[in-house]
Amino acid sequence: MTDENARHRPEEDASRLGLVVVGEAAALQSGDEAALDASMENIRETIEDMIDEPLTERQEEVVERLASAGGTLTAGLSGALAAQTGRPVDDVLEGAARSIIWQERLSADRDRAAAAEQADGVEQHDAEPEQRRISDDQRQRSGEDTRRDAQDGNDGRVGADEPDDRRRRRDER
Repeated sequence: MTDENARHRPEEDASRLGLVVVGEAAALQSGDEAALDASMENIRETIEDMIDEPLTERQEEVVERLASAGGTLTAGLSGALAAQTGRPVDDVLEGAARSIIWQERLSADRDRAAAAEQADGVEQHDAEPEQRRISDDQRQRSGEDTRRDAQDGNDGRVGADEPDDRRRRRDER
């Protein structure tokens, strides 16, 4: 259980839970019984670390089933996306995990910036309209870069620029 003094940010908890679900999906996709057992243990440990009070046996079952159902849904959607794009399922799941981690980092950066501004006596809602416009422009450019990379085949995956024959040999291992 969580130490009463060690509180996690909600975004950090969401990120941890998201990674647990992706781990469950990867275990389901692998079909490996040991991976499934390890994933279930990871679900239990993560929940145990996040709660303040012990759960009843029924509550624990419900939470584990929710995480498992999330993993099942993620595995199915990842498999469908992999089939649609011609990419390996592992690449899709890796992309999902990277996205979760990236979102948590962005959230942590925003929280640190807000705390620094508050410490300086400047409130977040006093940001100049020009600063907000620049931030919006950066988000739009980021989305455009992502779409362009997807069209160009450069999706940011490790080894994305590998020759096809080398990638196939690596994937077969």
